Amino acid sequence: MLTIKDNFMETIKGGHPDRFVKQYEYMDLILDPILDHCGGFCNPGERKVNDWGVTVYWQEGTPGPFPVCEGDTKLIKDITLWKEVLKTPDPRQYSAEEWKAAEDLANATDRKEKFVSPFVVTGIFEKLHYFMGIEDTMINFYEEPEAMHDLIDHLTDWEIECAKVEIEHLHPNALFHHDDWGSQVSTFISPAMFEEFILPAYEKIYGFWKKNGIEVIIHHSDSYAATLVPYMIQMGVDVWQGAVYENNIPEILKNYGGKISIQGGLDNGKYDKADWSREAIHKGLGDLFETAGTRYLIPSLTMGGPGSTFDGVYDTVDKEIDEYSKKYFK
Repeated sequence: MLTIKDNFMETIKGGHPDRFVKQYEYMDLILDPILDHCGGFCNPGERKVNDWGVTVYWQEGTPGPFPVCEGDTKLIKDITLWKEVLKTPDPRQYSAEEWKAAEDLANATDRKEKFVSPFVVTGIFEKLHYFMGIEDTMINFYEEPEAMHDLIDHLTDWEIECAKVEIEHLHPNALFHHDDWGSQVSTFISPAMFEEFILPAYEKIYGFWKKNGIEVIIHHSDSYAATLVPYMIQMGVDVWQGAVYENNIPEILKNYGGKISIQGGLDNGKYDKADWSREAIHKGLGDLFETAGTRYLIPSLTMGGPGSTFDGVYDTVDKEIDEYSKKYFK
């Protein structure tokens, strides 16, 4: 029987796995001080202001936190003045004591079984709308492209500085990075605009990680992003986590399998709900395997981390994946 890590690698390389990868089992996600202080993360029912000055709120009963960005809580009201109003956190300001818990988790990981994976939230596009709101972000791509390029370059440099610190403390060998790039039915910006503004940033960020010990990059976008897959491959993404049904996963794997793998197929909005059932999860997985096959595919809920909004859903998906492994891997 292959180790969890080896089974994952066989899956994404199109080799000979002996079972399905079960969702996030191959990663030990490390929540470090940079995420805690600078990211878009807080606990359900909690509101916090991160070190950028962004107010983040997680409404209970919803899948995750979201920025509160209107009125006084909007950091950047005029993109041409971003250098005057944005206070960039120093990723090296956090104490050894704050880093200890993350280091202990990384050191406790059996690296023969699992990857040590920093958890990066939020990404470049998300930071933009966390700072100025989604409406202003979209308008500024058109009306103030020079300022947007400057801000994106600044955020890219900051992410690379964060990566240096995380590598020093955690010695990771995988990266789990969030950046939602679309709604359920469309990308937020056109592929051409994505290529101009977002792709160069991630070529630098993911290129840096891969030059410094990262074997696998997992990018989370639980959205429609099928038209961005060629750019994901170009920037170095190994696994796209969060692909919802509307992306046509079978078609993506047919066209790009071997260049990128997909982790998803069970949309949280359809299976992780108050009236969830094991029967629905069983059928959803069955339909996924019948249409998409088993190569380059990690069956999973689309939520951006191990867990579910409603108790029992995540563990039930794991159990059903085990049952299907008995059918497809004999």
